[in-house]
Amino acid sequence: MKRRIAVLGGGISGYGSAILAKKMGLEVFLSDSGKINPEYRRRMDQWGVEYEEGGHSVERILSATEVVKSPGIPESAPIVRAIRERGIPVISEIEFAGRYIDGAKTVCITGSNGKTTTTSLIYRIMSDAGLRVALGGNIGESFAYSVATGEYDWYVLEISSFQLDGMYRFRADVAVLMNITPDHLDRYDHCFQNYVDSKMRITQNQTSRDWFVYSADDATIRAEIEKRSPKARELPFMAKSAAASGDGDAFLEPDGHFTARVGDRSIEIDTSRMQIKGLHNSYNAMAAALATLAAGVAPDSIRRSIYGFEPVEHRLQPVGTAGGVLYINDSKATNVDSVWYALESMTRPLVWIAGGTDKGNDYGPLKEFARRKVHTLVCMGVDNAKLLREFDGVVPEIISTSSLDEAMAAAVKAARPGDAVLLSPACASFDLFKNYENRGELFAGWVRTHLLEPQKQ
Repeated sequence: MKRRIAVLGGGISGYGSAILAKKMGLEVFLSDSGKINPEYRRRMDQWGVEYEEGGHSVERILSATEVVKSPGIPESAPIVRAIRERGIPVISEIEFAGRYIDGAKTVCITGSNGKTTTTSLIYRIMSDAGLRVALGGNIGESFAYSVATGEYDWYVLEISSFQLDGMYRFRADVAVLMNITPDHLDRYDHCFQNYVDSKMRITQNQTSRDWFVYSADDATIRAEIEKRSPKARELPFMAKSAAASGDGDAFLEPDGHFTARVGDRSIEIDTSRMQIKGLHNSYNAMAAALATLAAGVAPDSIRRSIYGFEPVEHRLQPVGTAGGVLYINDSKATNVDSVWYALESMTRPLVWIAGGTDKGNDYGPLKEFARRKVHTLVCMGVDNAKLLREFDGVVPEIISTSSLDEAMAAAVKAARPGDAVLLSPACASFDLFKNYENRGELFAGWVRTHLLEPQKQ
């Protein structure tokens, strides 16, 4: 019997999975409860993929032998519950596309924070080195679409916990785990261990031939390694711990240099020469150096790429300076740990813009930095009550706003020459914006339109 694949969701992972299924000769049907991007519709039309939008044909979906579910669709969705009740296997794009990579290898990056910058840096290093490499997963092109339409030796994949949840037989040749801090707990029954278990799936199916790059400064990861004893060769990176590995490791010295070593090959990096700044970016660079050494890239080539790499969009991205005030877009900081690294890296007095859809955040870890560095907190959200309550008495001035225009006007008024205005929300964006990219783009656009262009800066 011909395998029938149903794809739930017509976003990047969905349309790519549908096209790959079609290429592999499978019967495929894609269903999205909302509207599908016109470009994705055009590509599916070119491949002759059947699809629907604006609702689900439930019985047709339930006739599938397997379902590829987009990561944004929660298990609580009625259609997903119906699929589960019918006993139909549900997998992620990563699991599905991984079946068809035909001997190519993968570098897979996950973590609560830092994964986008690290993934982008690894891809840049491998691309600069002349390897046939594709960028996919949570960023770049759909992994499945790249498998369907290109020929690559390596796939560099940013993988979220939601994608890992649907991963069963897929194996990462090089797995990178940046950190594990509370995030998305609303999707994990508000149980941190459930989220931890999801992240640790990055090591699932790895063998003694594979590599596992991880932060040895992360107590949660260390505890999980002790419990699970991963089979892959371990490559820890650290700034505070002492966890040397016979297979290789990286350690950040107090003077800002780090040495990354894999087997008998090593590289030294002076982080002051990097264009991406802060402790979090030193971690990102150590992870990238270890992963690419493990993948066989020459040390000199790695060094050149690390020094030439520029900040990722929406992650501590300078927008411009007006009136002596630096405006920084860190819209991608959607959880507390991301904001911790952002505040840690700031050297100017701060007007901090935060807020949005709270994900059960514990703001405690941010309070010491906020007390020392932030003179004004501008809350930007539909409901700011929790932020107002948590930072009362911590930050001298707190202003509640309910739109970008209100927030920006308040921030500009509060900022003094020599300050920085930092958009680092610690929250999801869905109360006022489409997504964190939309929030960051509107922030940067507001700064350029209202502050930079009139001053010809």
